[in-house]
Amino acid sequence: MVGMVHSTYYHKPSFGRKGNKPSQFTHHSKNGLVNQDAVIESVKTILSHPFIDCGYRLMTAYLTRDGYTINHKKLYRIMKEANLLKLEERINRSGSGRKFVKFRKVKTVKPFDCLEMDIKMVWIPSAGKNAYLLSVIDVHTRRILIDLFAFSIKQAQVIALLSELFTIYQYPNNVVIRSDNGSQFIAKNVREYLGLIGVAQEFTHIATPEENAHIEAYHGILKKEVFQRFDYRTFGEIEKILKEYVLFYNNERLHGLLGRITPMEKWNADKHLILMNKLTA
Repeated sequence: MVGMVHSTYYHKPSFGRKGNKPSQFTHHSKNGLVNQDAVIESVKTILSHPFIDCGYRLMTAYLTRDGYTINHKKLYRIMKEANLLKLEERINRSGSGRKFVKFRKVKTVKPFDCLEMDIKMVWIPSAGKNAYLLSVIDVHTRRILIDLFAFSIKQAQVIALLSELFTIYQYPNNVVIRSDNGSQFIAKNVREYLGLIGVAQEFTHIATPEENAHIEAYHGILKKEVFQRFDYRTFGEIEKILKEYVLFYNNERLHGLLGRITPMEKWNADKHLILMNKLTA
């Protein structure tokens, strides 16, 4: 009489989650099917590394390397339920964070096609002043080739660092090195030195850090994974941490834009291209 469908007389709302129930087991190459608690423990073990602070997508790559067969959507659910999606133990230092814009893509086909260098200030509480970190990155592999950490970096130290770098790699041909317009980089002696050894130098436009994005991004990673996580006081303490981090970054940290591999794995896969070019030359 009221126009209701007969089947509605018997409808009972479930009030629960629609669809199939999530699987509570995950396959591991050595341990077979393991429960969700085992996955959580593996995630916590990876996050316990002093330098790892990653989201669920990169964590999926770490777990896959560890022998798990797991989908990133499933891992997202597991990490969300275990409250592991965001690391909270960060140290809040004064000053606002730097915002990195989407950078202009640099096309490379082999290591040493393009290098980027930049200087980052690092506050030293015990000294009450900044120290300076000069880093040089290979754009093709994202490998940190060399760095310098000191209270003062002048043009002579830049020349000495670059001299050491190019001596180690025996002056690869057709190198382009890019930097901002810092006084140490635009100095006449630095430009003359690079011209003398046949290295092309490029400068970014003023107020465009996206043109030097790879080294800027690395220094941003340092802020998140080192400076906001370690309560250091002295120059020596943070210098030791930085040395350890460079080794971790090059050899262990998976890089998303490289296809979830480390910079050294990319370097070892493509370093023969440098030698081939030198033999051809």
